[in-house]
Amino acid sequence: MNDIKGLAREAAFAARKLAFAQGQGQAAQFLTGFLADHRGKVLSGYMPMRTEIDPLPAMAAHRGTVGVPVIMGKATPLRFRAWSPGSPMVEGAFKAMIPEAGDWVVPEVLIVPLLAFDARGYRLGYGGGFYDRTLEGLRAKGPVLAVGYAFSAQEVAEVPIDATDQRLDAVVTEQGVRLFR
Repeated sequence: MNDIKGLAREAAFAARKLAFAQGQGQAAQFLTGFLADHRGKVLSGYMPMRTEIDPLPAMAAHRGTVGVPVIMGKATPLRFRAWSPGSPMVEGAFKAMIPEAGDWVVPEVLIVPLLAFDARGYRLGYGGGFYDRTLEGLRAKGPVLAVGYAFSAQEVAEVPIDATDQRLDAVVTEQGVRLFR
């Protein structure tokens, strides 16, 4: 499975790079509108890296607490530190920017970065399993909404999955919102 996922990741990185060069279109507006239905809930976003689609406008517009993922160690679930525009940031694991300080929060809605997604609601991540472990743990405690955020060009016919992969509830792209229920 690792070889299959590795090849899929290579193709997905290339597709995302091409889509990134063409711009985000209305993706931020669609994401902000979708999240408006979840105001007051604790939201987790992410600090975009390389060619990831940028969720910062939607995070800044959210009416409620916003957190950013922090990698605590290899093969562990993510934790989330409170973030707001202008928060002092430092470099964390894998060069991801994280808040220098702040309260730890537990998200009810997660904006999830990805390399590829399919019509079943599965995503291909970077291979560390951080979001899968995190979603599994959070969902064991109660309802959590996982929202993939991507370019429409990142959709593939079928993401290779295994028993630990967690489905998304929705994907938002520059073409709109897709729900998986």
